[in-house]
Amino acid sequence: MSDYLARIGNLIRDARKHRGWTQQQLADVLSTSQSAVNRIERGHQNLSLEMIARIGEALDSELVSLGAVGPTHLRVTGPTRLSGSIDVKSSKNAGVALLCASLLNRGRTTLRRVARIEEVNRLLEVLNSIGVQTTWLNADNDLEIVPPATLDLAAIDAGAARRTRSIIMFLGPLMHREDAFELPYAGGCDLGTRTVEPHMAALRPFGLEVKATEGSYHATVSRAVSPVRPIVLTERGDTVTENALLGAALEPSVTVIRNASPNYMVQDLCFFLEKLGVRIDGIGTTTLTVHGVPDIDVDVDYAPSEDPIEAMSLLAAAIVTRSEITIRRAPIEFLEIELALLEEMGFCYERSEEYVAANGQTRLVDLTTKVSELHSPIDKIHPMPFPGLNIDNLPFFAVIAAVAEGQTLLHDWVYENRAIYLTELTKLGASVKLLDPHRVMIEGPTRWSGAEIVCPPALRPAVVILLAMMASKGTSVLRSVYVINRGYEDLAARLNGLGASIETFRDI
Repeated sequence: MSDYLARIGNLIRDARKHRGWTQQQLADVLSTSQSAVNRIERGHQNLSLEMIARIGEALDSELVSLGAVGPTHLRVTGPTRLSGSIDVKSSKNAGVALLCASLLNRGRTTLRRVARIEEVNRLLEVLNSIGVQTTWLNADNDLEIVPPATLDLAAIDAGAARRTRSIIMFLGPLMHREDAFELPYAGGCDLGTRTVEPHMAALRPFGLEVKATEGSYHATVSRAVSPVRPIVLTERGDTVTENALLGAALEPSVTVIRNASPNYMVQDLCFFLEKLGVRIDGIGTTTLTVHGVPDIDVDVDYAPSEDPIEAMSLLAAAIVTRSEITIRRAPIEFLEIELALLEEMGFCYERSEEYVAANGQTRLVDLTTKVSELHSPIDKIHPMPFPGLNIDNLPFFAVIAAVAEGQTLLHDWVYENRAIYLTELTKLGASVKLLDPHRVMIEGPTRWSGAEIVCPPALRPAVVILLAMMASKGTSVLRSVYVINRGYEDLAARLNGLGASIETFRDI
């Protein structure tokens, strides 16, 4: 029994740290003491299923589900050799931003091929609760969004709102509809912290003031305030840039945003806003000039572009399993640094001529991978803001480096402690040494062997472990994969379509 309690305690501790919470912050949400949380995490506290479920809901981590449906697990049989072709699905992060942006429009918004993932489901629950009609139109995941004349913010689904980090992107659209409103948020977001304060700084020039108390943002808007000079973002964050754009769209003047992120989801949002009638100069650069409009009431149809992170996931799957597959509809302009680095490591592939995505803007190619003998890169691998190596693609280089000859240093300077989850690859036979919370040293090549691992609470490291399991000899089990379902649609089934052997199951 004590061993199970210790394992559950470790899961809770990891999920809490991934959220960036202290033990006291978790204790406040659970209405208990910090010392009780400390005992739970050390495995020294008996726990009811109800308490485990409450902790899981608070941390947005599926530790256990009450009732007939329990956590989903994956059983992987390897080693796998993949073959065939696969289309990259639409961008998760763009889809989430466009759902928030649909609140700017009083008309009908139709979004094409929306990623049908848990993060999107939570946002739809929030939109439905405040009166927005959302309808899945067909098997292609086309989504129709029709807002009411007046939003019912008093009826907001607080549970769903607290389970999506994207709720913060409601601030930009709602400030144009309401003089004062409240938004629930997952506790632990102190206004002074790195994650939230940049959003406030970006929206304050439009008259928005926000106070955070007891799990809610209390927002008030002064209509007399409008930007008198360029908004300079202190952090070139994707969601911060998106919120600034959402604030500027209905500001009937010109807003200049400097140090803006030019990343893929921001570009998709800009193209969508242009369809709504908002002119934006400088798309794809770090200076955006937004010519806002006083009102938006149009029927609009838009197709977000393909997801470069999913494309990188599929590239890593091919590399680690030494497989030849064709990855169709890969957004090349957001993969060029990654591919150049892979070429430096000895990766061989073929690339089709470029063609245009359904949004009429993003450049796509088809990539055909070749079995390649890889070696470690000349320098360390580290992310940079676009057009540098994408922070979300960095973890995939951990599993790639593990099959390459030599030593590779990965430096994840953006996220506290995410690099720690990559050390789980050692359970499958890799040599991954944690140098500090931001850096790991990986030595390859690796002789992979199967193991049972509890899914880490971070999305990309979780997928990295799944890919390594596909290359591992024997049977592996990856437990509690809700975090993967938050960011990928039917990933296991789609990999099985290429020849993988991944079985989804639940505990009886």
